[in-house]
Amino acid sequence: MTDMRTEYSKTLIEIGRENPNVVVLGADTTDSLKTSGFGKEFPDRFFNVGIAEGNLVSLSAGLAASGKTSFASTYAIFLPGRAVDQIRNGIAYPSPPGKKGLNVKLVVSHGGLSVGPDGGSHQQIEDIAIMRAIPNFRVFIPADTFAVSKLTRLMSKEYGPFYMRMARSQTPVVHSPSQEFQIGKGITIRDGNDCTIAACGITVRMALEAADSLQQEGISCRVLDMFSVKPIDAELLEKASRETGCIVTCEEHNILGGMGSAVAEAVSERYPVPIRRIGAQDMFGESARDDEIPLLLEKHGITSFNIAKQVKELRSKKL
Repeated sequence: MTDMRTEYSKTLIEIGRENPNVVVLGADTTDSLKTSGFGKEFPDRFFNVGIAEGNLVSLSAGLAASGKTSFASTYAIFLPGRAVDQIRNGIAYPSPPGKKGLNVKLVVSHGGLSVGPDGGSHQQIEDIAIMRAIPNFRVFIPADTFAVSKLTRLMSKEYGPFYMRMARSQTPVVHSPSQEFQIGKGITIRDGNDCTIAACGITVRMALEAADSLQQEGISCRVLDMFSVKPIDAELLEKASRETGCIVTCEEHNILGGMGSAVAEAVSERYPVPIRRIGAQDMFGESARDDEIPLLLEKHGITSFNIAKQVKELRSKKL
């Protein structure tokens, strides 16, 4: 089990040593996000604005407009939860000649239901829907620490606004250190012919576990890590639709507007097949102690068991 926030902090420091234009900002959660490590090494490039998320976004935009590469981080419920106006009008809308938006990377933790004891008010299950609807933003949901490290580096080198959501809880490794990540390209982790399981974030491991279980029943599932929610890999999804005939999606987000919606939109325009979306069923989460988080996810059907169940049901609906 590995920690995404620790890996993010480590990667930021490495990038900071290589690029003196990188600045890091936080909103009174820099110890939790572990970005305070960057501040210890580069105190003149680190800004903690306090509990003022709108100011966090505006200051990040101002630094980016001055030529800096801004990484702004706090909990997912606060970005975009409290600052969508500043994100839209301060980062995405202003576009220098020949460019789209400003060079700001919003990297958050505590996404989804697995936040746990802070309850429904702090369990951000709407952020993917919000951020993928804002022009010029690209949206990433990494599955493990290898993805966090490589996507953080990718964002530092690619101009423009990004949103990346990490999990609070420790996560298992699903990718190899050599795995490459590209904007707008999903990853086929496992091949199969009977159904496709498309997942992102912590649900990628669940998808693999479901595929293992189904394999024992003679059902071959393809597993996709759709870490790039926007832009979505429509070509990969079309290929999966044609070759497997149905798709089950799973995410730690409301089923409305999330990764599953992005998959359904892409597939409906290219090669429509039956789709089943697993996630929060348009309802809020609730408080759960750390050892109860699996029960909370189970309540919303976000489990490998339910993925396998939905695959078996959906196969009967294949055209």
